[in-house]
Amino acid sequence: MIDGIQTKQLKVFSDERGRLMEMLRHDDDVFVKFGQTYMTVAYPGVVKAWHYHKKQYDNFAVVRGMIKLVAYDSREDSPTLGEVNEFFIGDHNPLLVQIPPFVMHGLKCISEESCIVINAPTEVYDPASPDEFRVDPHDNDIPYDWARKDA
Repeated sequence: MIDGIQTKQLKVFSDERGRLMEMLRHDDDVFVKFGQTYMTVAYPGVVKAWHYHKKQYDNFAVVRGMIKLVAYDSREDSPTLGEVNEFFIGDHNPLLVQIPPFVMHGLKCISEESCIVINAPTEVYDPASPDEFRVDPHDNDIPYDWARKDA
């Protein structure tokens, strides 16, 4: 696993009324601090990648559908430099994945319906000075291909 990435298996509590899933609590081992919470939707097959932050930790969980969340460690001083991690999270694998600063990451919706992703980053988004640095999803030096890997 890339140095600094943490995961938390999420529990879903279900009864005749519906279900509840806690994603991140301030008493979790993975909790750093709270910045804001937002939702993003991706349509089937859409890739939203690559980007990284200099200050912000991201805390991703999926509340509908399935995604492939991919991280790439391009940090020169990291013991896991060059490593790629894939996480398949969502309906069939409720998991929170925390991505540390300077680790490139992105996602692809792999379900047949749109996916809904919740992120609870540690920083508030500042449109005047965004802590977001982007790389083209396909034309880059990252050793990763977003295509489905059929066997």
